[in-house]
Amino acid sequence: MAKFNVLRRPVTHEGGVALKRGVKHELFLLAVANMVGERSFYETAEQRDDRFTQLVRTATVEDPEWTARLLGWLRGTANMRSASIVGAAEFAHARTEPGLTRQVVNSVLQRADEPGEFLSYWLARHGRAIPKPVRRGIGDAVRRLYDERSLLKWDSEARGVRMGDVLNLTHPKPAENWQGALFTHALDRRYGNVAEIPTNLPVVKAREELLAWPVERRRELFAGDAVAVLKGAGMTWEAVAGWLQGPLTAEVWTALIPTMGYMALLRNLRNFDQAGVPDDVAATVAAKLADPEQVARSRQLPMRFLSAYRAAPSLRWAWALERALDASLANVPSLPGRTLVLVDRSGSMFYSKVSRNSDLTRADAAAVFGTAIARRAAKAELVQFGSTAARVALRSGESVLPVVQKRFSDLGGTDTVGALRKFYRGHDRVVIVTDEQHNGRTLPTAVVPAGVPVYTWNLAGYEFGHTEGRFTFGGLSDAAFGMVPLMEAGGRDIWPF
Repeated sequence: MAKFNVLRRPVTHEGGVALKRGVKHELFLLAVANMVGERSFYETAEQRDDRFTQLVRTATVEDPEWTARLLGWLRGTANMRSASIVGAAEFAHARTEPGLTRQVVNSVLQRADEPGEFLSYWLARHGRAIPKPVRRGIGDAVRRLYDERSLLKWDSEARGVRMGDVLNLTHPKPAENWQGALFTHALDRRYGNVAEIPTNLPVVKAREELLAWPVERRRELFAGDAVAVLKGAGMTWEAVAGWLQGPLTAEVWTALIPTMGYMALLRNLRNFDQAGVPDDVAATVAAKLADPEQVARSRQLPMRFLSAYRAAPSLRWAWALERALDASLANVPSLPGRTLVLVDRSGSMFYSKVSRNSDLTRADAAAVFGTAIARRAAKAELVQFGSTAARVALRSGESVLPVVQKRFSDLGGTDTVGALRKFYRGHDRVVIVTDEQHNGRTLPTAVVPAGVPVYTWNLAGYEFGHTEGRFTFGGLSDAAFGMVPLMEAGGRDIWPF
């Protein structure tokens, strides 16, 4: 009898029977769930990041076109910033053939601080030798992203790689004369050589003049037309807080709110309440937050609205945040027939935060997505499961937020098989929102007849999963939900990009 040369079947981290995924599926699931540098219940941050980079390199060699499309979609539609930047850097490092690298690097850099983020990662990981396609890709992004306001917002001594460093390392050609002046000014700022600000940089000049005001006179600005002055100087709320060197009062917030971006408004709802911002001003904020077009343009992950709701549970924001969360889940399809939705509420789902800077867990994300699927379906049964399983009441027309806040529990272990055996009753499809780390000796989908679609929405991206011969998606946004109707129409290897 063999002692060592035996076949070892893959198992989940809980010891349950598992499935080993192919490179593309494993990379896709990890990419859409991977907040770089952050651990999960079963993997350290280093283990997850190493697995991610190795998967990107392998996929780049095996199918560079597919990997290029994934990375562009990851930063754009899925809005995963750090993972796409790391992925593009590893794509460029693994790519030995000409073509694609410049386009991939440019596609993932969509905010003015990201060329510096990319170079910080590259220099730490791969050294100062920067291939020409990488430099050109960064240069393309710099011409598109660097303007006066982005310089004032993102260039500071707190950053290891400043805008001047990016320009020095990549040598992009300015798109217009004003941008040439901006590049020169950024280099002067970096090396402490700023003399006179050029006349074709009026926003930078206005900021310099505002900074020259004596501290004791700065609050006088808010007795006049502060909105126009602040806008003309590119003053964000963070910049104003530092400039005033004191609290932001209702008067200050009232002047700031008209020019604040969507995410800044969302982050400051509690601050507005604490400062006593008037109801008429708050109403304009709520209207902007609830506007579906503004939600789509902001590209906020659905979880941010739950986080804002918990941080500022005031009644004047509740309706707007409910509307905004619903709008952020626009890609969730309306499924016909009967749908069984299982939401994982096991311990591992509560341990892992969706990001280092968030109080929300993967259990919260599962509740949001599971409720959204059930709410949109023609006829759905919503179930939470762990060591035990129970139905979650869902009333017609009810919003996602109150359901998530009041009707889900912590249910211990991960008995996916038990939940399916208890609640599957001839449904047309099954959707399981989970980290897939079940503890059973049977693949969970074996409980469901072979002809019934089972969709697993994986929120963690672990190497081994619980499904075989079925469909697995993942992530912290709704970006891939549109694949479900395509799968039911007959597709299998259909990607959302």
